[in-house]
Amino acid sequence: MDEQPRRIPLLQRREIEARIVAPLVSAVIEELGEERTLALLRRVVEQLARESGAELAKSVGEAGLAAFSKTLDLWTEGGALEIEWLERSDDRLDFNVTRCRYAEMYRQLGLGDLGSRLSCCRDAALAGGFDPNITLSRTQTIMEGAPFCDFRFRHLPADRPDGPPNVPEPGRLIEPDPRAGPKV
Repeated sequence: MDEQPRRIPLLQRREIEARIVAPLVSAVIEELGEERTLALLRRVVEQLARESGAELAKSVGEAGLAAFSKTLDLWTEGGALEIEWLERSDDRLDFNVTRCRYAEMYRQLGLGDLGSRLSCCRDAALAGGFDPNITLSRTQTIMEGAPFCDFRFRHLPADRPDGPPNVPEPGRLIEPDPRAGPKV
């Protein structure tokens, strides 16, 4: 008998994790303070996401943005995300999330303040773990109160190791330039 373990949908996994991690985070905040604890949490969650991205790429058997886009079914499974597709090509993957059941779940658990630290901060690191030449630019999330999340993934040429001007390392979230003004 070679039974495969039952795979738990990602939304359900995040709920299980949140129920375990939230009390730990509260306890560590009491010991280390909020700033140090949240920085530690972000560092650990991003590292886990990078490792998951690398494992995902290995299971898919290829890298690149087109291959990465095929894995988004894991994010949306069971209606966890509702997506409005804008562009899907070898070097661009643009979409808006118009409904996020992850955000709804964290709020229902009374963990709306931790949701972005447990889920949203994974996205750029996961993509960078999948392929170091993939970057994510996102200026807003439903988790933080916006009407939609704007995901803008790019695949940089492999021969451009410096990346775009405002990315300190591949896989990191590109913060919007405040001088650029509001997004239309």
